[in-house]
Order: sequence, then C-alpha cells, then structure tokens
Amino acid sequence: MTDTPKTPLRRRPVEPIYWFFLLPALLAFTLLVAYPAIEGLVMSFTNSIGFGDFKVVGLRNYIALFQDENILASYGFTFLFAITTVILVNVIAFFLALALTANIKLKTPLRAIYVIPMVISAIIYSFVFKFLFNNSLPQVAQALGIESLSTSLLANEGLAWFAVVLVTTWGSVPSALLIYIAGLTTIPGEVYEAGSIDGATGWQKLRHITLPLVVGYIGINMVVGLKNYMQVYDQIVALTAGGPGTATRSVAFTIFDGFNGGDYAYQMANAAVFFVIALVIAGIQLRFTQRSTDR
Repeated sequence: MTDTPKTPLRRRPVEPIYWFFLLPALLAFTLLVAYPAIEGLVMSFTNSIGFGDFKVVGLRNYIALFQDENILASYGFTFLFAITTVILVNVIAFFLALALTANIKLKTPLRAIYVIPMVISAIIYSFVFKFLFNNSLPQVAQALGIESLSTSLLANEGLAWFAVVLVTTWGSVPSALLIYIAGLTTIPGEVYEAGSIDGATGWQKLRHITLPLVVGYIGINMVVGLKNYMQVYDQIVALTAGGPGTATRSVAFTIFDGFNGGDYAYQMANAAVFFVIALVIAGIQLRFTQRSTDR
C-alpha cells in the first residue's frame, strides 16, 4: 500500500485590513523607539554634546565608563536597590494575595483599598513620602526618644537608599498583588481538598501545591519588577535628587542628568551598556522561570 503524497499547506493571503492596522503602529514604533535607539547607539561612538558638530572617537566613551567611579557607584546602587525592592515587593504581594483569596470577610473592598497606589503617580506619592520623612517621622521619633530616626532618612547617606526602596515598594505592591491574585484563583479547590485528605498542613500545601502552581506568575513579577526597578527615576527625582551626595544616583538618573550636563555621547554609551545588562538579566530570569515551570 502506497502512501498518498501530502499536499503542501497553502498560506492564506494577508487581508489588506491587517496592514491597515499594523502599518501605523509599526511606523510609530520605528519613529519613536527604533530610530532614536539606533541614532543614540551611533552617537555613543562620537564626542557629541547633543547638537552641533561632532567627531567619531571609537570606543573612548565605553572605556571611560569602566574607569568612572561615579558611573560604577550608580550601577552598584541600582543593583542593590532593584534586588532589594523586587524581593520586598514579591514577598509582601504574595502573602497579601494569599490573604485576599482566602475565605475572609470584606476581601473585595480590601482588594480595592490595596490597589489604590496604582492610580497615583509615582512622582506624587514620592513627594508625599518626602514630607513624611523630612517632617512627620523625625517629630514622632523625637517624641519617642528614638535618636536614629530623629533626623530625616533622606539626609542620611547610609539610609537614604532604603527610604527610596520603601517608597517604591509601597507603590509597586498593588500591580504584583493583582498578578498573584489572578494566579491563585486559577488553582482548583479540589487540589487543596486532596492535600487535606492526605494530611498536608498549611505550610505543606503552600510549599508543594501553591508555589509550584504559581511559579509562572512569580517569574512574571520578578522579570517585570526587576526591569522597572533598574530604571528607577521618578522616585529619586522627588525624594533625594540623587543625594545626599551621590548616594542614591541610579543609572537612569545619571543618564538623564548627563544629558543636561553636555555628556550626551558619554551617557548614550552608558545607556547602551545598561540596555545590554538589563537584557542579559531578563534572559537569565526567563530561562530560570521556564526551567521551573517545566519540572
């Protein structure tokens, strides 16, 4: 018996209406994202100050970056800030999500309360926290006799970074919380009932049922969160403006500040290096998450 040859699948012609919707978005992306990125990469090999004439200087800007103590310090702060914040945000959001998906009263209004920070601009709530750190908290600390908090955290070179972490965490928990709630609500109740029949404790259910089934959502929050926190800018502008001294200068803040100071090409090189580092970190995170979900 001979096999009948399979006829090759014919591609469906692309409907003109698809191009009607695709081309405007593609054009906008090219003009607003791709072209500026390519131009900035080209400028990073020059001595341009953002306007006027310039000369090609090769890798001079990139070599100078790795010899600049201020640039290296900004990377150190950014990594410390991003890692600390992503851990705090995910731990707080995950356990809040566990509480808000349990059989408790008023969980619907509580969910609404916890997502309020999502509708407030980061720059606005950062200024509110700046007032609290500079005025309210020191007054309360002085009344209670707590010397370490009697002055503003934002003026303390050793603690200012953690004040930025706290403010960013407050504003970031709601978005992570919603993702965890979405993940937890997809877990069938029968799975927990089967665990109860087998004698599993609450901790065992969390470790062997809940965590493995929401690991994909954890990965999403980790990747998106770390990417956002490495680009922190608004909170630093509102809270510390990079101070005290240079203690809270993030990479993004350093890049934008350099643009205003005439270091256009130099900071473009900084931006290119930062982009590559962020891309590598995101790739590692995604690979780790995929391996966890495949187990």
